[in-house]
Amino acid sequence: MLYSDEVIFKNYELWCNDSYFDANIVAELKKIRGDKEEIRERFCRDLEFGTGGLRGIMGAGTNRVNIYTVRRATQGLANVILRAGAAKKGVVIAYDSRKMSREFAKEAALCLAANGIMTFIFESLRPTPELSFAVLKRGCIAGVVITASHNPAEYNGYKVYWEDGAQITSPRDAEIITEINKIKYSDAMTVPEREAARTGLYNVIGKEIDDLYINALKASVINTEAVKRQAASIKIVYTPLHGTGNLPVRRILAELGFSKVYVVPEQEKADGAFPTVACPNPEVPETFALALELAGRVDADIVLATDPDADRLGLYAKDTATGKYVPFTGNMLGALVCEYRLSQLKKRDMLPGNGVVVTTIVSGKMARDIAREYNVGLIETLTGFKYIGEQIKLFEKSGEREFLFGYEESYGCLVGTHARDKDAVAAAAAICEAAAYYKENGLTLCGQMKRLFKKYGFYSEALRTVTLDGIAGAEKIRGIMSGMRRNPPGSIGGYTVTAFCDYDKGIRIDYESGAQSETGLPKSDVLYFEFPNDMWCCIRPSGTEPKIKLYTGVKDVSRRKAEEKLADFTESVLKLLL
Repeated sequence: MLYSDEVIFKNYELWCNDSYFDANIVAELKKIRGDKEEIRERFCRDLEFGTGGLRGIMGAGTNRVNIYTVRRATQGLANVILRAGAAKKGVVIAYDSRKMSREFAKEAALCLAANGIMTFIFESLRPTPELSFAVLKRGCIAGVVITASHNPAEYNGYKVYWEDGAQITSPRDAEIITEINKIKYSDAMTVPEREAARTGLYNVIGKEIDDLYINALKASVINTEAVKRQAASIKIVYTPLHGTGNLPVRRILAELGFSKVYVVPEQEKADGAFPTVACPNPEVPETFALALELAGRVDADIVLATDPDADRLGLYAKDTATGKYVPFTGNMLGALVCEYRLSQLKKRDMLPGNGVVVTTIVSGKMARDIAREYNVGLIETLTGFKYIGEQIKLFEKSGEREFLFGYEESYGCLVGTHARDKDAVAAAAAICEAAAYYKENGLTLCGQMKRLFKKYGFYSEALRTVTLDGIAGAEKIRGIMSGMRRNPPGSIGGYTVTAFCDYDKGIRIDYESGAQSETGLPKSDVLYFEFPNDMWCCIRPSGTEPKIKLYTGVKDVSRRKAEEKLADFTESVLKLLL
């Protein structure tokens, strides 16, 4: 909810003059006195706790990430935990390398302790997937990780996980949001660290969880013999992009036998300023500049990058036919690992008859072909890995299906059920395992990807984002979505729409037959258009950033034709939107 100017400036004065707010926050706010637009941006609303948590620019104000917005969110979470009678089960807290992440993590722990809730905070930065693993392993009621994932350095965030190890989903997310919205900033509780530790409610964890986590990843390796025979011959360049992946990725690869791992020295050290990149996102090609330079010098076979909280993995692989390093999209990486694991399980007669691959509605459609090839189920969820994690819980509860693999287009996948979120550490191990197997069979990763395109068709996908900052931007995003929802087009760029899904209404309309059906997925502000020949597009506002996202996908007889069609189609949809 956006506030009126009267409320905005009243809250600004309150933060400047109330003794509850510390001197640093007050000093920062007093520097902008007289700058009405800056005050509006900082106080136009309470930073929205979305369906997974908070994310925003750090700074003073209600629309910024700071100790007070973190404390308020944690008080809302605490209220829900207390109502569930689960204070003794406890909450695990982790954080990444961003500025203020450690401080925000401690603030969350102290708020929970003040409410009588047991906390387990990691001694130093850890990957997000290890937080998910720890929640499950310790049997805790919830988990909190302080991270803004792949966003620029000025951002930070706060994600909440529930006892199943996955990010919160409906109805738990709505329950926590409702509770947070009741709380005044000055009502959020805290306690000194010494007092929290004295009462046994503030506990530091570390190595014991690390060891269990790494052992779980090693247990997911299928082709241990191929890894033993080939690991030492594969050259790997890796960059943690100044984040949490450095130690766990190097450890798992070393323990599997991959001894020729070259870490980009300029990006090895944890640093929340991310000084060598504009944005620490492995989806962005420029992020790989230093890694590719090193790869050229050492003649690497594989180049890997993880984002700051190590849930996303980026991949380049050397094409021996051209000598060039080829980027793999998130869909390509997911399809490659999916095909590898299913083929290996089938080869060993370990592929369960009730096995399921889980992906999302905006991920590449090659997953459908792979699932059919190996006669396993496929489920497509809403965008967000939390919905993939949720499926594992449902499978375990019903006992009717078995999770085999999950991936999404945004460079995230999950091998195994040790965690319930995308895991770049596990993905790094899986892709290197696949490389070892294919090398033993005379193939590179590039060569295997070409085989998949030839086998299943040349799929190509794109994600375009349009950033619309501030109050005006938020209004424009709402206008775009409501306009498309009221008047969905019958064709785009000369391509005829065959079906339209409005996930907010939960309906799918088949344009050819006129039949209307339910989507079967939770309600969400998402619009999806289907076209002939496996072409599709999806439009949704980001849940964590001031952006509208456009996903497009096509299939054709060659990679060149697919990419040309994709470029033309994507531009046509953008013109319609903007």
